Amino acid sequence: MKSDVVCIANDGTGIAEALKQTEAVAVYKSLSHKDAIHLLLLAEEMTGMVKALTGELTAQYWIETDADIFQLHLRTNTEMNSDKREKLLAVTTSGKNSTKGFMAKVKSIFEAAIGAMGRGYGDAVELGLVESDGNMGFSGWSLTQYKQNAKDEEWDELERSIVAKLADEVKVSISGSNVEMIIEKRI
Repeated sequence: MKSDVVCIANDGTGIAEALKQTEAVAVYKSLSHKDAIHLLLLAEEMTGMVKALTGELTAQYWIETDADIFQLHLRTNTEMNSDKREKLLAVTTSGKNSTKGFMAKVKSIFEAAIGAMGRGYGDAVELGLVESDGNMGFSGWSLTQYKQNAKDEEWDELERSIVAKLADEVKVSISGSNVEMIIEKRI
């Protein structure tokens, strides 16, 4: 089953609709109250991240489910390059990404994917957050792999994260000009 696709923007437009769509999926799949709340919390974290992204951005949000696996999707199409990203980051106080907390790191990964090459990739490599495709390109990131390689302070951060606690997997990937984040939850 695939839910309706909702268009959301980083000005907040569409977020309420995306959360309603998440609630509708929970009702349709007859989830327990606890499982429905978990799915909604994941959707809130994911859509809230979009509001924190710089520049004008629109993304598509939807949920796919097959048996007991729920996948929350967030996809954007970008023509962003490293020069454009540099200009966007120049308006920040520090001139670079701030990565405090687990979802801030996931946001940085998503931004690195939007920038694909150049500084965005470099920032993510410095944080130890990405895989390379061997050509200094960004191929993807996985929560499972991150957990396997996490240092003590990173593990403490994971322990405090709603997404890291509730999600079974989080992936960020690039296919052409599409950047997609998928949060997977088994219920």
